[in-house]
Amino acid sequence: MAAIELEGLTKDYGEVLANDGVTFSVERGEIFGYLGPNGAGKTTTIRTLLGLLAPTAGTARVLGRDVTDEDALLEAKRKLGYLPDTPAFDETATGREVLDLHAAIKGDERSEALLELFEPPLDRPVRDYSHGNVRKLGLVTTFMHDPELVILDEPTSGLDPLIQHRFAEFLREERERGVTVFFSSHVLSEVRRLCDRVGIIRNGRLVTVEPVESLLDRSGKVVRLRAAASIPREALAIDGVHDLETSVVRGGDADDADDATTAVTECAFTFTGDVNALLAHLREYRLLDLSIEEAPLEDVFMRFYGDSEEAAESASQPELSERPGGG
Repeated sequence: MAAIELEGLTKDYGEVLANDGVTFSVERGEIFGYLGPNGAGKTTTIRTLLGLLAPTAGTARVLGRDVTDEDALLEAKRKLGYLPDTPAFDETATGREVLDLHAAIKGDERSEALLELFEPPLDRPVRDYSHGNVRKLGLVTTFMHDPELVILDEPTSGLDPLIQHRFAEFLREERERGVTVFFSSHVLSEVRRLCDRVGIIRNGRLVTVEPVESLLDRSGKVVRLRAAASIPREALAIDGVHDLETSVVRGGDADDADDATTAVTECAFTFTGDVNALLAHLREYRLLDLSIEEAPLEDVFMRFYGDSEEAAESASQPELSERPGGG
């Protein structure tokens, strides 16, 4: 049984269709990244899973319990940890008083270790906390009762790089312990580091669900090269080369005006083919510099799931992804 199951989940506010037939599942013991820009519908999905919003249509189950069944959902929540995008604590209370309250409500299995890891200033009132310290306290309250499933909405916002690194290592350890993590974010780089699979939502509709590695494999590599002499532009017109950006040669090997528009000494492009084949193809040219790097996931997002309708339809094709549930 999956930890989270959505089938045709729809939330219609009248003027805004925040979730439109969203269908996917989150398996137990995985870190699942829920991606999309601000306003895409991520928080609506989360609030529905928590029973804070009633779906207009479709179903959702958390740890096997229907979210519209209040008693069943209450039972599931005993095994659930939740960190909202803007944690709200009593600002007159100290961090320690906040923890004592949470311990009284849901229990405390591991706050001591969590406090050593995230180090919120417990003896200060919450009103004196920075945004990052509020987030640290929220992480402790989210995990202190040792939940089976954790839902995190933009969890690293405001955290300094050291705490972000600790948090990433901590999540990996939680996955090894069998904890399921549903991880909403618009920061694609952190999802790339942490998640096993990702679901991408755009304008309320699920575009794709797939393993992170699958997304990266078809995103290609960023190639930058600089040659000692000009390379005919047509030499780079090979399968797998996309988004070619060139520096045009004028003079030297390309004195003719027509040649100047077709010969380059420096270029950058995304390559989705076999890197070895690319290197063999360039062997006849004397290269001064060549770098091959993994494409930033931000670029992948814009390439396959950008603002154009063509991008959305392309991303939904079976050869690019699993069949989207909200299509």
